[in-house]
Amino acid sequence: MAKRKAVKKSSSKSSFSKSSLRLSPKGKVLLGSFLIFFGLALLIAFTSFLFNWQVDQSTLSQLGNREVETKNLLSKFGAAISNFFIYEGFGIAAFAFAFLTITTGIYYFMSLNKKALFRFWFWGLLVMIWVSVFLGFFAESNALLGGTVGYEINDYLQDYLGFTGTVLLLSFLFIAYMVIRLKITPEKLISALKRTKENISEDFQTSSSVSEDFGSKNTSEATKPAPQHKQAEQPKPATPEAEKPTPPQPAPEKVVIRSEENPDDVAMEVETAHEEEELDDNLSRKLVEDYGEFDPTLELKNYQFPTIELLKDHNANGGGITINQEELEENKNRIVDTLKNYKIDIAQIKATVGPTVTLYEIIPEAGIRISKIKSLEDDIALSLSALGIRIIAPIPGKGTIGIEVPNKNSTMVSMRSVIASPRFQNAEMELPMALGKTISNETFVVDLAKMPHLLMAGATGQGKSVGLNAILTSLLYSKHPAEVKFILVDPKKVELTLFNKIERHYLAKLPDTDEAIITDNTKVINTLNSLCIEMDNRYELLKDAMVRNIKEYNVKFKARKLNPENGHKFLPYIVLVVDEFADLIMTAGKEVEAPIARLAQLARAIGIHLIIATQRPSVNVITGIIKANFPARIAFRVTSKIDSRTILDSQGADQLIGKGDMLFTQGNTLLRLQCAFVDTPEVDKITEFIGSQKAYADAYHLPEYSGEESGTSLDIDVSDRDNLFREAAEVIVIAQQGSASLLQRKLKLGYNRAGRIIDQLEAAGVVGSFEGSKARQVLVQDLEGLNQLLNEE
Repeated sequence: MAKRKAVKKSSSKSSFSKSSLRLSPKGKVLLGSFLIFFGLALLIAFTSFLFNWQVDQSTLSQLGNREVETKNLLSKFGAAISNFFIYEGFGIAAFAFAFLTITTGIYYFMSLNKKALFRFWFWGLLVMIWVSVFLGFFAESNALLGGTVGYEINDYLQDYLGFTGTVLLLSFLFIAYMVIRLKITPEKLISALKRTKENISEDFQTSSSVSEDFGSKNTSEATKPAPQHKQAEQPKPATPEAEKPTPPQPAPEKVVIRSEENPDDVAMEVETAHEEEELDDNLSRKLVEDYGEFDPTLELKNYQFPTIELLKDHNANGGGITINQEELEENKNRIVDTLKNYKIDIAQIKATVGPTVTLYEIIPEAGIRISKIKSLEDDIALSLSALGIRIIAPIPGKGTIGIEVPNKNSTMVSMRSVIASPRFQNAEMELPMALGKTISNETFVVDLAKMPHLLMAGATGQGKSVGLNAILTSLLYSKHPAEVKFILVDPKKVELTLFNKIERHYLAKLPDTDEAIITDNTKVINTLNSLCIEMDNRYELLKDAMVRNIKEYNVKFKARKLNPENGHKFLPYIVLVVDEFADLIMTAGKEVEAPIARLAQLARAIGIHLIIATQRPSVNVITGIIKANFPARIAFRVTSKIDSRTILDSQGADQLIGKGDMLFTQGNTLLRLQCAFVDTPEVDKITEFIGSQKAYADAYHLPEYSGEESGTSLDIDVSDRDNLFREAAEVIVIAQQGSASLLQRKLKLGYNRAGRIIDQLEAAGVVGSFEGSKARQVLVQDLEGLNQLLNEE
């Protein structure tokens, strides 16, 4: 299924991943075999118990004595379990339990779809209870009919409802079962009876006409003279499908109205037409009933999610957070004394200890201005002798002022602890990401699909690459390869190379591309433009399906309401990850920014989400268009307040302590987190575990995109060339520099006209294709070659 299969969400509060409890193919065969034979054993024991229960009844209390013998075919085990299920349980209705056990074994042995299995057990147990209670009416004459459970429930119902009320209740439950489970309604019964009656009548009429024809044929043949020429009988033409008569509609009801007061008045005939029958979506409903919903994970149905044991528990020896009472008391006294020096009294103070930071919440006395406390940030940092003091005045949603103070001994937040947490395991999200833990030591999980894009920034070595690995690890632990695909852009060429092992499981790339991890800037441009084509194609599919977003589309496709022959298919989420955005902007500029901005504005509804990271959060890299479409942002430690305002629109990132300490915002509020730590060997183990399993034939292919590789991509008529075309060509060839600015200076042209002439020169083969900020290559070496080229046209 979709949806979309995450790491199995456990309803219990267990900290273990359900992925580790999934059965292997061998385990399914063994479990299925055991259940089949166990169910057969129950059938044998129950059947034998019906004939020997009175003899074995006296031996049940002595089953521990090896000298005691029983008549049951399965000996003491059969006598004991049969007595439990039949005599003390549900009577002969207990046979249903044996059949349900055998059915379950067959499902596991054959690796069938388990969706129908729950319905079998649900209705099977209800029928078993109903039959037991119904036979409880006769339990006094035969104790095996209803069993103890059936007799007691029947007796209880008769005490409160009486015999008649109990019969009515059981009758109602029987009708409910027939209607809900077997879908038998009065209309279907009446129509079936009518069809049976019509078939009997037609058979009778057919037999009568055959007899009459036979008699008349004999009579006519006796009196009719023999024909002189025998003619071949002409076959009747078959009625084409389109000309088949439609089934007759019921005749309209006619009512005649006459006036009782005036018998001579003209009678009026009123005709009432029947309402047309409403047809539901029979085809899709029947397909779902016959085959079940479409399961996108069926191609890799035996895929195993990575187990929790692949991740290290970095705090296995030290346990959780250790609270240093002396440090807390010392910091509290210093905060109180510093504020008292400025005549600020505190009414109340509270400390919340986190992995790396402790939050001190203070409530000042009445009449104290918040801005006065906010201005003392540096003074408090000086008194505490700590780096990274941050004051939150006030804390959103609380009537307190927060002072965040780094702990002297920080606790590492391991990726294993956040993956195994109930918040992540039970998260009902499309793309859950476990980023780390809050100051209150709670696992912080967010949905990338609702962000819908994420912008990350921070100085070198502050945790950006680890944060990207944590995000990708979260998605690998929660989503099946059929549900999400990654496009990884790594200009550094060393950060994301480990994910090459899962290319045929999770990665997407351009067709005819060798490497799935994109490191070449030219391929980045082509990939982004291809992703824009994919976005447009998906919007066309949503338009045809008449839905608004990818979630509704996939639900409709799983329900088999969209025809694959019309181009419809299951759409996985696509996550574009760029590890160093500033390098792309420096080398490609507008060619990268334009498709990124377009994707950020439009791609959220069709399941394409962007994660962009950079170590240079300057305004020429993170432009206004980018920031407007990336409301969710993560800031690791930066070097200046200006960088903090660029990424977060507020200061605070410059006061972080590094090593994964970060600020997260998805609106107006800032939340301080400690990023989960996942080491390179851990990522290597996870990708190795996934890559060793059966995969798709190739990576997910994006639409083909051909950029402007040569001048042949332009088709400009010779007659449409500019009047200064020849002169401009000579200027370019003499200078051996193909740029529009050169033509502007030499020929005193405007930018637009110079650009059009450059395109015409490219079409003529004088200059090469566009290469970003570089000048175009001049393909003609001298004027003689230029004259020869232009004269050949």
